Amino acid sequence: MPSRLLAWVVLVLMSTAAAAGEEPGWHFSPLAGEGDRAAMGCTLDTTSVSYTCLVVRCADDFSVALHLHTSRAGGPAGRWELTFDRQTFPTIAVPDASPYGARIEGDVAGIIEAIEQGATGYIEPVEGARGNSSRLPLKASLLTIRQALYFCAPRTEAGQETPPDIVPPMPRERPHTER
Repeated sequence: MPSRLLAWVVLVLMSTAAAAGEEPGWHFSPLAGEGDRAAMGCTLDTTSVSYTCLVVRCADDFSVALHLHTSRAGGPAGRWELTFDRQTFPTIAVPDASPYGARIEGDVAGIIEAIEQGATGYIEPVEGARGNSSRLPLKASLLTIRQALYFCAPRTEAGQETPPDIVPPMPRERPHTER
């Protein structure tokens, strides 16, 4: 009987640790305070101790940024090559104040589109230790990223004019019903 209890406790503790940290594939960021504002994609052999992840995040100013989150020695800052379905993007990750440690510099719209539309990706540092596997599955990236960015637009108060670059949703027509 005590061995069953011990096995159950170990199982509960292992599942709690895995749910609280990084995991392979695309999901919302598990980091404190991030909630559903960030979509995180981690490499295949990611664990809570060893991980390499890309994060598409809605910032406080409603801009969209791409972050690099890794446990590798030397941290995330530096030059990286991101490859999605044989299209390579040379990038530079610069330190920032986000919980991820570094943000990919420059225009990232093309990279995010490649992530959303691709099948397989690779995250490789140009210099320094690689850390864990570099293979990043892209399945579910489109849905997860779009859900995380759904509310990434400034809101307007009643009576306030909508900025010209934001198209308000069209009112839905009510279906005609006969009595």
